[in-house]
Amino acid sequence: MHSSSDTLIPERLRSAREQLNLSKAEAARRIGLTAASYVRYEAGDRSPSSQVLQSIAEKLGTSVAFLSGETNDISPDRITVFKNDDPLLFDLVSTAKLADDATLQRLLSYYRRLTNPD
Repeated sequence: MHSSSDTLIPERLRSAREQLNLSKAEAARRIGLTAASYVRYEAGDRSPSSQVLQSIAEKLGTSVAFLSGETNDISPDRITVFKNDDPLLFDLVSTAKLADDATLQRLLSYYRRLTNPD
């Protein structure tokens, strides 16, 4: 878990937003902030709390580690799946979470065969 001393690097926030082709207003809406608050974070005029930083990372599909400069990997370090939003994916993740390594390897093998266009 990240400490409350994590600080947002404004350029990283802008990069994550631009990767999703979002305007500042769209990013603010997605995160649940006012546009003015979001703009202050991206300008570096204000630092978000650790909870807000986690929410920003989640909603922009990245990680706190990326936003705070701990890594250059922009990919997320967690993905949240809500049962009501996507019951099939939720069921798959729930099942996979309890599976042993051999079963997970078989699932990945099936997935790769299904998604391989060749």
